[in-house]
Amino acid sequence: MGKRIIVAGAGHGGIAVAALLAKEGFDVTVYERGSEGTLGYDWTDIFAPNALGIAGMDMPAEDKYCFKENMTFYSTDMKTALRQDVKPEELEIKMERKDIYAHFIEHATACGAKFVYDCNIEAPILFGNRVVGIKTSKGDFYGDLIIDAAGIDSPLRTKLPSMCAIEKNVGDFGQFYVYRAFYNKGCEDEVKDKYKVCLLPQGKLGVAWVAAEEEYTDLLIGRFEPIDEKEAMESAEFLRSENPVLGTEVKRGGQFVKIPVRQPLSIMVCDGYAAIGDSAFMTVPIIGSGIANSLKAAKALAETVIEDKNGAYSADTLWQYQVRYYRRLGAGLAVLACVKLLLTELKPEELDFIFANGILTAQDMTIGANSVSLSSMMGGASPAELIAKAQAVVKDPVLLKKIINTGIRIGKVAAATAVMPKTWNRNQVLRWAKQYKICFQI
Repeated sequence: MGKRIIVAGAGHGGIAVAALLAKEGFDVTVYERGSEGTLGYDWTDIFAPNALGIAGMDMPAEDKYCFKENMTFYSTDMKTALRQDVKPEELEIKMERKDIYAHFIEHATACGAKFVYDCNIEAPILFGNRVVGIKTSKGDFYGDLIIDAAGIDSPLRTKLPSMCAIEKNVGDFGQFYVYRAFYNKGCEDEVKDKYKVCLLPQGKLGVAWVAAEEEYTDLLIGRFEPIDEKEAMESAEFLRSENPVLGTEVKRGGQFVKIPVRQPLSIMVCDGYAAIGDSAFMTVPIIGSGIANSLKAAKALAETVIEDKNGAYSADTLWQYQVRYYRRLGAGLAVLACVKLLLTELKPEELDFIFANGILTAQDMTIGANSVSLSSMMGGASPAELIAKAQAVVKDPVLLKKIINTGIRIGKVAAATAVMPKTWNRNQVLRWAKQYKICFQI
């Protein structure tokens, strides 16, 4: 076939699309800044197992994963518990991040993809309007298509010229600053809610969780504003007072990272370039999980590249990748981004009111492995249930206005994603992207 594909960064979606294309005979090389055998944070992650099959991968060995516990959600006052009841077939699996990478890389290598490690990606190389290569610490490399899997602060996406019309920045409330660590268990008592998630903990904009595992307690603190070690330790101490199972000794992790929690990119492609994974903001906006979405995006991108028999890999042909992704996932994720924006507008007492008055229920919070839309969150509420929720909200006119405004935003986003151009026309796409982005302005 002869076409050379460069994958910039060993993100999960980038590895998956590298495998799919290499298996079809493309010359695919992944350039990664990390060292071989060291990829992955020192903690676990969760994702939908069916995404592996979609991306052409086998399930990992049974001793490498387990099924995730149901989450129990609390508002700021920690008084009302909403416990998920995910169906067994909808449960996500949990794996060590290092084992996830090992599984993905072994598969991609077997398919024929090549990996170059210890290679810092510095910038895109352009010829006119087309991305033709990457500048790296090991020199310049050229390809027929550059796939950007270099993460939330990708040095490719953030350095593309304005003529590419691809968003460089994450935007307000578009990312979580996260501290995560595995602590020793503070007590061995049986814990009723093993995976507790607190929204707006201590009245701060963000989330936190305390998950009691067999050998340790998993702590995550996520904020919309940067968080330093001092603030993280203060938050940990507060959570420890409510959760004695959280010990004081860090056994693993203890790192600070950033994850995108916003709607997917309005434009993911330009001539010779396609973004995937965190570089395209493909996580679930409310919880930040993105591995499964990236694997499914890899399938959509591989289909698009394979269909381009002439190997043009222009915005014209690559646009079908975005169309596929939005049809399958992106539209639902964009709607969930509206729900996330509502959470950023709520005061702690308003969130407490929502929990205490049944406006938000355990069924609403039951997001399974394949749930990416608001309708799945609402659990098919009956008209009577919706009326009861509306009557409860009426008691608080300020909160009512916020919820109504969110409903309007959701309607605009749903309408916008429904009319996304099905074929590439630069002027039409730019007009659409402008309207799409307006929907999320705050």
